Amino acid sequence: MSIYPAIPLITKKDPFMTPFSSRRDFLKQTTAFSAGLAFSSWAGSAFASTSLNQPLFKISLAQWSLHRALKGGKMDNLEFAKVAKEEFGISAVEYVNQFFKDKAKDAKYLAEMNQRASDAGVKNLLIMIDGEGALGDPDPQKRTQAIKNHHQWVKAAKTLGCHSIRVNARSNGSYKEQQKLAADGLRRLTKFATQYDINVLVENHGGLSSNGAWLAGVMKMVNLPNCGTLPDFGNFVINRKTGEEYDRYKGVKELMPYAKAVSAKTHDFDKDGNEINTDYVKMMKIVLDAGYHGYVGIEYEGRKLDEYAGIRASKKLLLKVRDELTPVAEPCPQPVQEECCGRTRRGLFRNRRFRR
Repeated sequence: MSIYPAIPLITKKDPFMTPFSSRRDFLKQTTAFSAGLAFSSWAGSAFASTSLNQPLFKISLAQWSLHRALKGGKMDNLEFAKVAKEEFGISAVEYVNQFFKDKAKDAKYLAEMNQRASDAGVKNLLIMIDGEGALGDPDPQKRTQAIKNHHQWVKAAKTLGCHSIRVNARSNGSYKEQQKLAADGLRRLTKFATQYDINVLVENHGGLSSNGAWLAGVMKMVNLPNCGTLPDFGNFVINRKTGEEYDRYKGVKELMPYAKAVSAKTHDFDKDGNEINTDYVKMMKIVLDAGYHGYVGIEYEGRKLDEYAGIRASKKLLLKVRDELTPVAEPCPQPVQEECCGRTRRGLFRNRRFRR
């Protein structure tokens, strides 16, 4: 896991530390705030680099959000990047391999995907891989074949300029047996991906992979810097037949130390625009408290809203939550020569670790 060292910006004893309140207060007191920062170029530059110039997190779009349009022939895979930018104002995308399943080795097609994304001003982040075999298969030959099946997607991801592929840790057997088998498959695939500077990310995606403690244990067993997780806010059903479900907040908290991407799963919304299954403020605080400030990918799977409306509702919710959790400075109520109280709202100067 690649983590950049955090740099402490302002200590509690710094006389130029300013208390923080809401964004509404910021709009009312912009002039006073600017004057307060002028007293210290160091404090001002620190605040600007951690709040004003850098959002708490960025928003990307997972292609699965449009799976009905893609499967129904209403949209082509090559149009996805353009649609993300022009329809939703989103400049980073996450592909799903099943929408260009036979194109992994097609250099001309991948070049066209790159060109379309570039023309739209869109960044390719990762490819979600399904249908290539179980990386934790108990049969050694089948497990090895599954690993080989993923090689083409590692290369495709490299060609597309992605940083990762997302895989599944499916297996069979006891709790510990499945951990060992999944870790073996992931370790071998990750070592191959290292040659291409590609991360291998595991999503909680059913079975024991939806058990946060189990998957965190697998990460510890693999113990390679470019093998991580892609926590999905909604995929915590362990057994669909029995309805066994893992606590989503506990699960995400357990997986965030290894996260290099995050999936914001949405289904339905209440009249205020909040997702009815997940408390997004609570969930995003878990994500941010883990030091993650990278892309959060919208993955809408609801049916009450059409896919386009569901994506827009998801983006609106994420922007609202980001706005609420973003600390904003107000002028210090005390004269500059006196020591300021140094209050902060939700830890603006928490140690940040930017992960791609």
